[in-house]
Formats: sequence, structure tokens, C-alpha cells
Amino acid sequence: MTTTLVAAPVSKPTGTLAEAADRIAEAAARRAADCDQSESFVAEHYPAMKAAGLIDAGVPVELGGGGAEVRALGDMLRRVAHGCSSTALALSMHTHQVAFPAWRWHHQPEARPKVEPLLRRVAGERIVLLSSGGGDWIGGSGRAERVEGGYRVTARKMFVSGAPAGDILMTSAVAAEPDGPTVIHFPCPMSAPEVSILDTWHTLGMRGTGSHDVMIEGLFVPDEKIPVKRPAGRWHPLFFMLATVAFPLIYAVYLGVAERARDIAVDIAKARPPSDRARWRAGQMQTALTAARLAHEHMTAAAERNAPSAASIDEVMTGRRLVEENAIRVVELALELAGGAGFYRKAELERLFRDIQAARYHPLQKEAQTDYAGAMALGEPIDTIY
Repeated sequence: MTTTLVAAPVSKPTGTLAEAADRIAEAAARRAADCDQSESFVAEHYPAMKAAGLIDAGVPVELGGGGAEVRALGDMLRRVAHGCSSTALALSMHTHQVAFPAWRWHHQPEARPKVEPLLRRVAGERIVLLSSGGGDWIGGSGRAERVEGGYRVTARKMFVSGAPAGDILMTSAVAAEPDGPTVIHFPCPMSAPEVSILDTWHTLGMRGTGSHDVMIEGLFVPDEKIPVKRPAGRWHPLFFMLATVAFPLIYAVYLGVAERARDIAVDIAKARPPSDRARWRAGQMQTALTAARLAHEHMTAAAERNAPSAASIDEVMTGRRLVEENAIRVVELALELAGGAGFYRKAELERLFRDIQAARYHPLQKEAQTDYAGAMALGEPIDTIY
């Protein structure tokens, strides 16, 4: 499956990032229902996002980007979600793969030679990065066979959101090393002949994200293209950094979906005569939305402390769990408040109800998050809880 995208000219966007995100949301909203119904990727939104500065928003200003950090990037994604959940979620997967090396550029001077070339490409060429993090996570996936000068990788990567638009997949594979199974991290060019996109994304919700499987068949990865190796199945400083930065961005999308559902339901309810039942449902919905906002702020504040660690993961993942539960509850209550009118597709709520369910499936899912939080509270090891 391939999608041809028109390259955006590299020019300076106008206005603030928030204003740009609102314009993208407004434009994306016009096609969101069609993309959902046809299960088609939101490809047409990418040239506009490139031109508006959303693709390079997280690149440091010194390297030619927008210089936005986690809070501003999360606000950007939340706003885009008001128009199209799928566009926002696909964009979040690129955005966190930019925000992570940008964080390293700012806070780890020794890492600059490794991350700066990629960041400059995002700013200069507006390339799109993909993530296989949710499918790989701490355990890793795929096989890396040692060969002269590097590794030969064969892997099938699931949940690669934005795959049809991607230029580089930031991924990993597991190698059998003398010290035990070892995960190697590497950039995988989507244009390589060994790489293909499988048409697998036929789902309950978030249908426009193009989160297809990506097949890698015998790709040679030279040693110099492997920035990190780590033991498989154990937390590593790399993931303390990545997860602390990434998840406030990803869950900003689900907060935005919940906000959109709330607004739709309130507009429907206001058109009816006042009632105690409607007021009670609206109050419950508003309370759940406030809880989701507070939880997301908790995640963002943890990232802004710039101290990635086992403790920051505990804070971020606790917030992630609370955003999930409360955002889902907001959309459920929005359907109840809207009544029968919300059951129609044209009301948009049924699509948001399906889209919000995806919040359940990112790491750490509730069982692992509970285990991790309990271990932290009791002072027990968390190394293999993921």
C-alpha cells in the first residue's frame, strides 16, 4: 500500500503554533468523517501540516525549527484532535520522535552529534518520522542477525501510525549477543526495497491513522547507524527519557477528543428544555473532563522537570492511566447527555466514542501501571515491569 504525498515548500509559517493547529483542525474536520468511513489514511492533511510548521515544531530554533517544547506541543496536538482524532494521533507519533532527540539536544550536549543531523533534516526537509514503540516497547521485537559491519534485520512492526506518509521508522530489533538478548535501535528508511507496508489497519476507531504493519525483510543496518544497544526486557535510561517525553504528547490527543465530545454534547443539550437529568449528566461529564485535564497536567509537569527516571515514569504513567479512564468516561457521558441524537453518525459522537477507545492500548496498560506504581511505593525493583 502506497500513498503519494505532495512535498510542501520549506517556508516560514505565519502566526502562533496554537493558531496553526486550530487552522489544521478546522480543515481536517471537513474530511474526518469520510476518512473514518472509508478507512483511508489522512494523507491530504500532511502537506498542510508541513506548510503550517507542525512537522518541525519541536525542532530547536537553533536548528531551523519552531522550538516548541512539551507543553506547547501537547497543546498543538490537543487542538488538532478537536478537528480529527486520527490526524492528531498520527501527528503525535511523529512529534514525540522529534521531541525526544530535541530534549537530548538541549539537555545532553554529548548527544548533539548523534541527534542534530536528524533534527536538521526534519526542519530542512520536513521529513516525517514514524514510531514502532508501542509494538516494540521494552521487550523489543524482530530479529537482528550479526553480519560483517552491522546487522541484518527481519521484523514485522505493528501499529506504525502514519506509515503511508513516513520517511524514517525509528525502530529496533533483538540480537543474540554474548551477554544475552540485546535490543539495537536504528533508523529504518521507509524507501528501502527491504521495507513494505502491509494493509492491516482495519479497526474499531482511529481508522484514519494508517497504523499499518511495516515489514522489514533482511535490511542491512551498519554499526554506525546504531546509536543505542540495551538489554532486552529491562528498563533502560533511553526509555526513561523517551517515555517521559512521549506520553504527555500522545495523551494530549485523547484529552482533545474528550473536549470535542463534551462540546458537541453541550450544544445538543442546550437546544433542549432544561432538566435535572441533563444537568446531572453534564456535571458528571465536566467533572470527568477536569480530572482528565488535571491528570494530563501532572504528566506534562513531570516531563518539564527534565529529570527522566523510574520516578518520572511512575508519574507519567499514573497520569496516563487517569487520562485514559476519565477521557473515556467523558465521551460515554457525552453520549448520555446528547441522548438519541448522539447515536447518529452525523452528530460525530459515535466516531469519537470509537476513537477514544484507543487510549486503552498504549503502554503502560492498567495492569502493568498498577504493578509499577505498587513497586515504586514499596521500594521494590521495577526493572522488568512494563
